[in-house]
Amino acid sequence: MDKSQSHYDVVIIGAGPAGALAASLLTQGQRKVLVVEKQHFPRFSIGESLLPQSMVYLQQANLLDAIKQAAPKLGFQFKNGAAFFADQHYCYFDFEQKFSEGPCDTFQVKRAQFDHLLVQLVQDQGAEFRFGHSVTEAMFNDKCQLTVENEQGEVEQISAEFVLDASGFAKVLPRLLNLTQPSDFPVRSSIFCHIKDGISCQQYDRNKILIETHPLHRDVWYWLIPFSDGTASLGCVAKPDFFEALGHNHGNHEQALEACIEQTVRFKELLEGAEKASPVQHITGYSSNVKQLYGERFALLGNAGEFLDPIFSSGVTIAFKSAKLAADALLKQFSGQTVCWESEFALPLQQGVDTFKAFVQSWYDGQLQDIIHYESAPENIREMVCSILAGYAWDTTNPFVQQTERRLNTLGQLCAAS
Repeated sequence: MDKSQSHYDVVIIGAGPAGALAASLLTQGQRKVLVVEKQHFPRFSIGESLLPQSMVYLQQANLLDAIKQAAPKLGFQFKNGAAFFADQHYCYFDFEQKFSEGPCDTFQVKRAQFDHLLVQLVQDQGAEFRFGHSVTEAMFNDKCQLTVENEQGEVEQISAEFVLDASGFAKVLPRLLNLTQPSDFPVRSSIFCHIKDGISCQQYDRNKILIETHPLHRDVWYWLIPFSDGTASLGCVAKPDFFEALGHNHGNHEQALEACIEQTVRFKELLEGAEKASPVQHITGYSSNVKQLYGERFALLGNAGEFLDPIFSSGVTIAFKSAKLAADALLKQFSGQTVCWESEFALPLQQGVDTFKAFVQSWYDGQLQDIIHYESAPENIREMVCSILAGYAWDTTNPFVQQTERRLNTLGQLCAAS
């Protein structure tokens, strides 16, 4: 057993998008940073359709140019909008027609390659990463004391001035500190895989994610996220009983996904010649919440704090936003200034999360689906909705950020009456 001890300004748990971006910003701010990651990269992850708002944070971390340069080689697909299909009706939002200022396009990425590229770029900036290491204990006194164990069972004590948890669904600190609590959302499941889609450009706009609603069940939906190499991410989201009715409770993920696609209209047509390119996977009960987003010498980033739902691809954007807010607060704190983590981290982060949350709830209520397919809405209204779909959930000049639920209700009633 190795009892040596190392000290860092900041230890980050998790090397996904939140952890990598925070490490980048802090390292460029001349702080000594260690990122501890349980897995080895590259590794599979969902959350593959980025939002244009994410490009802002990558630019601020001086990572965007390198990502754009690597995009063709890694199969990243240019993305400029989102398309929806329901009740034989197809519509789309072009991000160039959004209300908010900022980038209008982004990428659809295989997360294994995207996350690995981020790590490599941040390593080049000077951050230290340790893969195959797990944080097993955490104590917060005058300094943060972490117990870290590698895959050989060797244990090391690491101290830090501050810890950021970017461990995603693993929720390392929330579990160690008893901060987890149930989500407000009902339990939902997802079945997904990668496919060789075989779709021609004449059939489908590969520059947009495609969302199809089940013909009979409005709370069941499907995603198709194409990549530039002829493959795509395919998945279905529903409550567990929907999948159980297809025999999924017996554990046959592939059969369940095939049965799901068989019930679609547009997807069934598009994917007639598709072939599986990866094993079909399943997750359930992924929506989650915590009692607090920060505490004495720690803060929670991205999915380690709250994960909503994959419908609007908000996960990576929220991860980046939380990382930027936390890094800004820490750099200020390290310079000797006073930081209020409630007003400078938790509240501004929660503002955008709450906007996304209202959109997610409205989607499953069916109201937002009516709004999306109501193309006669005033142009400025569609531009405001488009901004949220593009990730600009923190733009307080957008009325749909300021009074999200009330405006969605009003617009939903207008659509229903038409």
